[in-house]
Formats: sequence, C-alpha cells, structure tokens
Amino acid sequence: MTFADTLKTLPEFAGDKIVLTDAAGAEVATIANAPGSAGSFRVYAHLARQYGAINTEAAAEGLAIFAEHTEDASGHPGKHPNIDRLVGLMASGDTLNVHII
Repeated sequence: MTFADTLKTLPEFAGDKIVLTDAAGAEVATIANAPGSAGSFRVYAHLARQYGAINTEAAAEGLAIFAEHTEDASGHPGKHPNIDRLVGLMASGDTLNVHII
C-alpha cells in the first residue's frame, strides 16, 4: 500500500502544529499542519494517539506508514527529515513527546 493510500485510512487531527520534545522537555522539532507537511503531521499525531509518544515501536509503524517515502529517505538523507527522525529513534531507542497545538 502506498503512503497516500495509507494516509487516507488515518484519522484527521485538529491543530496547527506538532511540537516534539525530548525526555528533558527540550524542543526537538516542529511539524506544521500545512501543505507540504500535513501528511507528516497526521502520521505523527496518529502515532502519538496510538503509543502516547514516539518511541521505537511507534517509529517502526511510522516508517511502514511512510511506505515508499521511507525507501527514498534511506537513499537521500535529509530529503525527508520527518522520516529521518524516525530512523534515528529506531537507532537510538530514544522517545519523543508529542504536543499538538
């Protein structure tokens, strides 16, 4: 299933942006609910609802949801920062907290 197909199955979430914070509460990243990043906003919001935070289990599901974009990200580091972040979490074992604003 493609990313676009899977995205259609995820619930929509209200909010302008997602703020990701580390265990110390420091802001790590922001994902806007806007053209160009609305899909990532929806994926991260879905993962936060399912797992309570973005941990390795959530990151693995997120990489599966991003489907063909995950493969593209592995060949082009930096092109898909929201996917690169999930890959990094898989490697580090860290957890990010999600705040929908």
